[in-house]
Amino acid sequence: MEENGRATGKDDSSLVFAINSQRFELRNLDDPSITLLQFLRSQTSFKSPKLSCGEGGCGACVVLLSKYDPELDKVEDFSVSSCLTLLCSLNGCSITTSEGLGNSKTGFHNIHKRFAGFHASQCGFCTPGMCMSFYGALVNAEKAVDDRPPSSGFSKLTAVEAEKAIASNLCRCTGYRPIADACKSFAGDIDMEDLGINTFWKKGDSVQDKMSRLPLYSPGDGVCDFPEFLKGQGKGGSLSSWIVPGNVEELQRLMKGIDHGNETRVKLVVGNTGVGYYKEEKDGCVERYIDLRYVPELKRIKMDETGIKLGAAVTISTAIKALKKENDEVYQKIAAHMEKVATSFVRNSGSIGGNLVMAQKKHFPSDIATVLLAAGSYVEVLTGEIHERLTLEEFLERAPMGSKDVLVSIEVPKWKASQIGSRLAFDTYRASPRPLGNALAHLNAAFMAEISETSEGSVMSSCRLAFGAYGTKHAIRVKNAEEFLTGKKVTPAVVYETIRLVKSTVVSAEGTSNPEYRSSLAVGFLFNFLSSFMADPFKGNASNGWLNGHSIAPDEDSEATQKSCHDGKSSLLLSSGKQVFQASKENRPVGEAIGKTGAALQASGEAVYVDDIPSPPNCLHGALVCSTKPLARVKDIGFRSNSPPDGVAALISYKDIPKDGENVGSKTMFETESLFADELTRCAGERLAFVVADSQKHADSAANLVVVDYDTESLEPPILTVEEAVKRSSFFNVPPFLQPKPVGDITRGMAEAEHRIINAEMKLESQYYFYMETQTALAIPDEDNCMVVYSSTQCPEYSGAAIAQCLGLPEHNVRVITRRVGGGFGGKAFKSLPVATACALAAHVLQRPVRTYVSRKTDMIMAGGRHPMKISYSVGFKSNGKITALKLDILINAGIALDVSPIIPVHLIGALKKYDFGALSFDIKLCKTNHSSKSAMRAPGEVQGSFIADSVMEQVASTLSLDVDSVKTVNLHSHDSLKLFYGRSCGEPHEYTLTAIWDRIARSSSFNERREMVEKFNRCNLWSKRGISRLPIVFEAGGMATPGKVSILSDGSIVVEVGGIELGQGLWTKVKQMAAFCLSSTNCKDSLLERVRVIQADSLSLIQGGITAGSTKSESSCEAIRLCCNLLVERLVPLMEKLQKETGSVRWEMLISQAYMTSVNLSASSYYVPDFATTRYLNYGAAVSEVEVNLLTGETTILRSDLVYDCGQSLNPAVDMGQIEGAFVQGIGFFMLEEYKTNSEGLVTADSTWRYKVPTIDTIPKQFNVEILSSGHHQNRVLSSKASGEPPLLLASSVHCATRAAIKDARKQLHSWGGLDSSHAMFSLAAPATMPVVKELCGLDSVESYLIWRMDHK
Repeated sequence: MEENGRATGKDDSSLVFAINSQRFELRNLDDPSITLLQFLRSQTSFKSPKLSCGEGGCGACVVLLSKYDPELDKVEDFSVSSCLTLLCSLNGCSITTSEGLGNSKTGFHNIHKRFAGFHASQCGFCTPGMCMSFYGALVNAEKAVDDRPPSSGFSKLTAVEAEKAIASNLCRCTGYRPIADACKSFAGDIDMEDLGINTFWKKGDSVQDKMSRLPLYSPGDGVCDFPEFLKGQGKGGSLSSWIVPGNVEELQRLMKGIDHGNETRVKLVVGNTGVGYYKEEKDGCVERYIDLRYVPELKRIKMDETGIKLGAAVTISTAIKALKKENDEVYQKIAAHMEKVATSFVRNSGSIGGNLVMAQKKHFPSDIATVLLAAGSYVEVLTGEIHERLTLEEFLERAPMGSKDVLVSIEVPKWKASQIGSRLAFDTYRASPRPLGNALAHLNAAFMAEISETSEGSVMSSCRLAFGAYGTKHAIRVKNAEEFLTGKKVTPAVVYETIRLVKSTVVSAEGTSNPEYRSSLAVGFLFNFLSSFMADPFKGNASNGWLNGHSIAPDEDSEATQKSCHDGKSSLLLSSGKQVFQASKENRPVGEAIGKTGAALQASGEAVYVDDIPSPPNCLHGALVCSTKPLARVKDIGFRSNSPPDGVAALISYKDIPKDGENVGSKTMFETESLFADELTRCAGERLAFVVADSQKHADSAANLVVVDYDTESLEPPILTVEEAVKRSSFFNVPPFLQPKPVGDITRGMAEAEHRIINAEMKLESQYYFYMETQTALAIPDEDNCMVVYSSTQCPEYSGAAIAQCLGLPEHNVRVITRRVGGGFGGKAFKSLPVATACALAAHVLQRPVRTYVSRKTDMIMAGGRHPMKISYSVGFKSNGKITALKLDILINAGIALDVSPIIPVHLIGALKKYDFGALSFDIKLCKTNHSSKSAMRAPGEVQGSFIADSVMEQVASTLSLDVDSVKTVNLHSHDSLKLFYGRSCGEPHEYTLTAIWDRIARSSSFNERREMVEKFNRCNLWSKRGISRLPIVFEAGGMATPGKVSILSDGSIVVEVGGIELGQGLWTKVKQMAAFCLSSTNCKDSLLERVRVIQADSLSLIQGGITAGSTKSESSCEAIRLCCNLLVERLVPLMEKLQKETGSVRWEMLISQAYMTSVNLSASSYYVPDFATTRYLNYGAAVSEVEVNLLTGETTILRSDLVYDCGQSLNPAVDMGQIEGAFVQGIGFFMLEEYKTNSEGLVTADSTWRYKVPTIDTIPKQFNVEILSSGHHQNRVLSSKASGEPPLLLASSVHCATRAAIKDARKQLHSWGGLDSSHAMFSLAAPATMPVVKELCGLDSVESYLIWRMDHK
């Protein structure tokens, strides 16, 4: 490899490209399947592109790719997923990473500065990819030829375009709002008042002042010019494994030369994006690639009066641009639909032909195939010397393409009405978990129709009805429905019969999830399309009245009602909102909204995570092998072939544990958990072995080739449900000190009740952490039988103890170092330990450094996640809704090992007690099952407990036909009842702020006025219903014992160590503020904040660090540092007073210099141990959320969420705001989106970004308002502060409750049509309330019921 070499003459056998303007030349590449990301991370110093999913589904690895077009003499720039982009495809290309935009040495780019200034980076792992996605949009906007001259200091991007630029990127920390603000700050049409909290200006500053304080943007800032040495590179020649044909004739010769039987070893490629879905193609099975991008016939775009012809190698993004250029409604709608296919960075490199070939050969659920099928498209296929022109329908229906077949082009004809008086109608549809794409559709559809208008109504002259992605081999046309419709007037009866025909045809294959839902989508989409041709039931004309029609005759102000509910700005932008807080000036810089420490470094990609640490010499890489069986004997583990795969050094299992060691992978205060299964595996996902190889790629590939010989003979069946656990009495014990206590007399409470609900049931499912950085560790053998381990963990202390026990070493022989963690949420606590221990064991056995970066699939299979549970309850209540007694039976699925499950019951009941239930009793069982062990996840137990409490309120209100908000209000605690339920945790009466918050949120959100608007909206709209809900939370928290150390160096700089780990929650930032505040007590005039550096955690440098969890490690770390600083100040003050008498004012440097000269001890350690009597306290908050449910699809749009949360006196309002918003959005994922599914044997099947959907920017509230309530002094808290990391997650239940309210209205309407019986008001809404769940409750046959009702009420 050559870097920065002089430009050489063209060499057809080499690969030349640039990274951040540095020249790279590769002459030999043994593995043609190596990706750009693998090369960047293993062969260069550029580590900003991160591996997170490896599927093109998250955006963490995005870079800017630039290509020079010599014919047009211009450079084309576009963002791509480096995890999918093959290195061999980059000849003549220039790649820019986030470090290339700017960095700490050459100066940060304005994107980096604004991301930092708008608090848009928390853990930071996703931030470089976010910056590059946005930068790609920025560059292309500047190049666009249009009439939009940018305003001075702004770009040509609009605010909507700025938000959409990062709509494909995932973030698990921030909740997206600050990221959107950072991006929108570049938009030429942004109103500065709409931008949120930042470090650039203060409230009340003028627009001019705000603009002047933003880091100045000028087009071209920080752009890496395309290197001149690449301009003569051309398409480049062919390597032995990478062939680049220059025309069809060359391609034909190559295809002809493919040996029979060797077809699978040769692959035609354009963007290689298909491996994001078909991952088996990643495992090195391809020996030769044929690059189709330089075959002119496959890249050509031809437009004429008959239509548009797209070469098969044209990228999806290029096809979209070409279609948009044409002033044609069909093309415009196809383009709009294609913008929802995959992610923007996949569309930029994936080809339209590749998408269709996957649909034809592998039955990929393609959107493109469906919309082009409805548009009557044609394809050209090359087989040998034969060119065939087929309809797309014929192409899809023929046998799968052979290895020597090539898709050459796609033709989309121009459509015109065939006769005077007719009009053409075309529309496309898709239902997916994310409105803007980045998710496979549950079903997609596209319809073409020619309509003739007659005096009697609309007559269907012809039509094409296409459906796809519903669990079928490929998209189809429903021809019997087309034939039935043709020539008929579009009436309710005709639509009903057409729907019946479609429903009988659009039938999912066996094993497809939610088949009835998918059929109902087909009905809903067709009804949506045809309704525009039916006469309005009230006005008598053809309109959309049937679709957006009225359950009653519309009143005059219905339009105004709808407008008032849809703020124009909110409906255009993906997100907007406001943040309200009161910064404290009492303890500066504590209480100020300063930026997160290291945020700009995170944005540029210079912040070092474990996998960014350069590999030591001779380093090996590992991959875990997991069980696929829930209970089985492991007879043998080996590879498919007799010899190990390429690069494999060892296969480590429990047999390799040293004789003095133990099979321990994790240890908690409750028990230890095995590192590897021995002769018996007890759950699917259990670790069986650790493959060690010379690269991570080889290790991962080899792990997929491992064969495990299982035996289940004579074993009992596994326990896979909590019900089975009860039958077989399979439980874990909860220690008495962790058992929650009942409240009051349940028998008396039930006797006082005027109404009762007996044995109501609900279930809550699991949730995956989805930290952006998966589990990772690096273990390095050291002298004297020691081991240094770098681990992404929330608890280095426990990691060191587990490793030492496994290796049979004293703990002082194991040093665990953690600088930062790329997201944790509880999943990097005890679940990180086995990963670090496996690396340490392999390093110990092989006496070589060993590292691993766990693949997303393996991580998801092992993680365990949040605790699922089954709840049964009986509740007694008065006629006004006041509850007198609640009795619960709860079965918690803890999985196979105890982990930290014993804490779940007390956490659950703690949050559930937020209402005054009169009397409360419960029987909670921790069920031991053959599932992977569950662990703590953000607000463990609390989120379920709070949800259960609100669900009880919902059922009580439904039973009494009362407004649920009034039932919640009547059951709010007084301080006396609070004290009964929570004991001394409740604090003094003035600290109980919930009732004030309850009233405050009603006022600030206009709750009562909006309830009336929601009611009016629902009366005026048939197929959309809104719901609004208000709910409170009470969250019990407590301080944690935490060590700290502060040292002042000779130049006055300050180094701080704490037991808490920086996970993205801003712990380092708050600690810096605390150190600066406390040391300022020396009365020096200098600001000390920038002198403070917090350094990485080291398990041997600062012991008893414990675990960073429970939301209070930040405040506890701050208090530990306060104690240290107080000691230092006590030592420095006498010297300070002496110097002041001698010289007057004293600078900090002088003070410290004199302290060194007089041998003052300038290092202080402490161990903060909270007072047991006052450590526990309550956090309060409330939320109002409003949603809109599409009754045809079940899609829920969160229109607005308002939060008020009591932070006491915030240590840093910007950090706490980020925690509140991020927690809330993660809660939306739990309640509305995320399905952590397993198969019948307990093996996780939701094991990728394709199958597991976390919130994206298009699924958060359209309007997101947060107020941090400063509730005064709390003498037992750290500078009166309160926790913010976990409690706000509970508030997301307001979205679920609002959805339930909308469904309730929909069911009432369905009942009026005869589609439901009189029990329609009593129903249970599952969590997550996904689209299929919501649609089923709104009525899978609602369209049919409506049409029948309409026909019966002519």
